[in-house]
Amino acid sequence: MERTPDAHDYLPPEIRARLPRLRATEVQADPIAQVKYFTPDSSWTWYALEFDPEEELFFGLVQGFAEEFGSFALAELRAARGPLGLRIERDLCFTPTPVSKLKWR
Repeated sequence: MERTPDAHDYLPPEIRARLPRLRATEVQADPIAQVKYFTPDSSWTWYALEFDPEEELFFGLVQGFAEEFGSFALAELRAARGPLGLRIERDLCFTPTPVSKLKWR
């Protein structure tokens, strides 16, 4: 049976399987963001590049008040709410994209 996409299913098996382990992309000049999360009621966006399945910790590009690379936890994505109380969503239309195409100019 085929699964129906769900924006609150933050890490379905097919995305979990393609996420490189933490530090696997650190030598790449232009690593690939594998998944995008966003707050529908604010301007925050998280692009996951790597993932540690034991600690459920991502490393990626975060765009909010500023733009920076850093770590963020799957539990934090699940628990966080935007200013109107909306949950963070996974962008169901996002395709893996090089970071250079996502960064602010």
